[in-house]
Amino acid sequence: MDLTIINRPRVLPYRRWYRFTKRTMDLTLCLLTLPLLLPLMVICAITIYLDSPGPIFFVQERIGRGGRRFRMYKFRTMQHNLDDSFHRAFMKAFVNGQVGGEVKQNNNGGFQRTHPVHAFRKAFLNPTSDDGETGEIYKPVQASQITRVGRILRKTSLDELPQMINVIKGEMSLVGPRPNVPWEVEEYRPWHHERLEVLPGITGLAQVQGRSGISFDRIVKLDIEYVEKQSLALDLKILWWTFSTVLQGTGAE
Repeated sequence: MDLTIINRPRVLPYRRWYRFTKRTMDLTLCLLTLPLLLPLMVICAITIYLDSPGPIFFVQERIGRGGRRFRMYKFRTMQHNLDDSFHRAFMKAFVNGQVGGEVKQNNNGGFQRTHPVHAFRKAFLNPTSDDGETGEIYKPVQASQITRVGRILRKTSLDELPQMINVIKGEMSLVGPRPNVPWEVEEYRPWHHERLEVLPGITGLAQVQGRSGISFDRIVKLDIEYVEKQSLALDLKILWWTFSTVLQGTGAE
């Protein structure tokens, strides 16, 4: 049996006109908004520098379209030189679907699995942050690991602004699946790779419809739904939904 047929992705978005038009939209929006956003980015950089020791930018290798590696830029929101071993172990378990509910003994002496969303939130989210707000941090981090400025940047999604550089370089798009790090992609099941058929994005369908508290499989299904239905109209809707979400302050990835 031909293994290339078995492993061939079900999603093949060969729509050159759309990719060209989308690339044009990405560059146009970035170049038009960059002069307005540069002063804000400078303020962010200065406050990060004054708030805590360490670099201003957080640069991390990610996996893009077709499995290509690139360096993604963000404003640093966490303390410098933290041990990320727990984060890696947890995210690998998350990708593998191992973070999906706890087994508890019921009244009849048997065992039952709790709702995966509840278990996910219990494991991932800091129940109460220093400012009294409850679980909207989407990664297994402690509140003490996030800098004071970092909390604001995450809440407003301003930490994602440097990724406009990635968009201009053609490594990312404004809209698309969020890029994972290599050690997360190594844990992918074959069908998960379908999300790598398009450029990764600063925001995406999974971010505006799923947010935190959903399984990795659900995130990938939303990403694949985007790949299958992608259009400029859908891209503009996602950008608007993202803008509305940020204004409402309902959290970020």
